[in-house]
Amino acid sequence: MSDDFEDVLHAVGPRLRALRRQRGMTLADVAAATGVSESTLSRLESGQRRASLELLLPLARTYGVPLDDLVGAPRTGDPRIHLTPIRRHGMTFVPLSRRPGGMQAYKMIIPGTGRPPVPDHRTHEGHEWLYVLHGNLRLVLGEHDLVLPPGEAAEFDTTVPHWLGSADGKAVELLILFGRQGERAHLRARAR
Repeated sequence: MSDDFEDVLHAVGPRLRALRRQRGMTLADVAAATGVSESTLSRLESGQRRASLELLLPLARTYGVPLDDLVGAPRTGDPRIHLTPIRRHGMTFVPLSRRPGGMQAYKMIIPGTGRPPVPDHRTHEGHEWLYVLHGNLRLVLGEHDLVLPPGEAAEFDTTVPHWLGSADGKAVELLILFGRQGERAHLRARAR
């Protein structure tokens, strides 16, 4: 077998692990969604089991990516970037960054519901920076209840109970930079 082929096979495991972590899923979550056992998934991710089409197809469906992305096949001909939306908690997240770990960038779309929703506070590890593109975002952060119109930004530690939603029941679009390990966005301004 050629060295190139072996290199491709060895890269599948880390790519699967990175995709699972980007989606915020556990091995148990993926096992439930795909029907592939947790032990098989763990061995695939660690490189102890060779990937097969039978295993990769349900994983590609679960992660919402083309099979080519799982094996690292080069894109051919089409220069467009193919972004695969993720849907969580009634919102859509479009990943704008592809590298595993570190700061991640997303476009977040909160659909219009006709009326402002009731906040449901959440906490998780990390640090978030957001910028409102369209609509009026309601950000409930600890004891603060803020409305951010287009052009406003916020930065916060996600271990503080927080909630993001529409302030007026209309759709909201925003950009999010998220660091799972507490990485922060650093803004630098030049003096004029």
